[in-house]
Amino acid sequence: MVSDAFAPLVGQTRAVELLSRAVEQNRIAPAYLFAGPDGVGRSLAARCFAECIFATKASADVARSQALHRRLQQQNHPDLLWVEPTYLHQGQRLTAAEALEKGLKRKAPPQIRLEQIREITQFLSRNALEAPRLMVVVEQAETMAEAAANGLLKTLEEPGEATLILLAPAVENLLPTIVSRCQRIPFRRLSAEAMAQVLTQAGREVILTSPEILALAQGSPGAAIAHWEQLKAIPAELLEATARPPASLRAALELAQQIDRELDTAGQLWLVDYLQYCFWQHHLDGHFVDIPLQLLEKARKALLSYVQPRLVWEVTLMKINTNFNATNRSR
Repeated sequence: MVSDAFAPLVGQTRAVELLSRAVEQNRIAPAYLFAGPDGVGRSLAARCFAECIFATKASADVARSQALHRRLQQQNHPDLLWVEPTYLHQGQRLTAAEALEKGLKRKAPPQIRLEQIREITQFLSRNALEAPRLMVVVEQAETMAEAAANGLLKTLEEPGEATLILLAPAVENLLPTIVSRCQRIPFRRLSAEAMAQVLTQAGREVILTSPEILALAQGSPGAAIAHWEQLKAIPAELLEATARPPASLRAALELAQQIDRELDTAGQLWLVDYLQYCFWQHHLDGHFVDIPLQLLEKARKALLSYVQPRLVWEVTLMKINTNFNATNRSR
């Protein structure tokens, strides 16, 4: 059965129902928008969907079926183009994983570039070699710059014998004209039971012992794994120092310098989330909680606006110290 191909996808009943029906009725849309939080199975669903479609021309032989599965997992099938946001480094495009492997620290987040949209157009200009149709998956489609989004819009108007799948958190993250050309497939956050199932299957059951990571993940197994890896990548003494208000203005300045020196932008943005959780959990005195949370939210916006990180942290931590001292004096 077609639905069996979606067996690895946990907690997304509605998405499986819609995609299975499309395959069974042979009514594959030219474009889909898989809308939902990161890390809840959108990419896995895209691979399962591609396998269902491509398998219609494959032999029923088990070995060939397994070979097809492996090729799609490795993204090396000639009729599938998998597009991820990239950085530009010395004229070369690198995915986030490739940049991490090379030890590159980037200030700006990766994005889907106009050159990648042109590659999609070129890919779709030919006929499928093995499968019934060509397929393109665009991860983090919300990272497209305006020129790239306009270029993709033209491709969506005449995709040919092909199907494009855009992955994005919500319809609001894309141009309305792009959304209108896509069939929307909803993806939801997982229940605690589904989270436990996915993390256990992934060999990450240790994460289930970390309430702060589960709280940060908010029903996203992928986010839970990413939070866990980020937590382990940050020196324990730095986490301990940032999880409480600086003891003095000098300590705030020194801590800001350490954060800027040891963490890249992604790590600093994660630290903002982590600290918001820590202050919310451990400082439940109403006056003190609100102000640090507000300051940290301002810090996030400043970091995303490419303000000098050390300055952001100096101002934030000094204000937290000042607020903490003022609160203690008023008691």
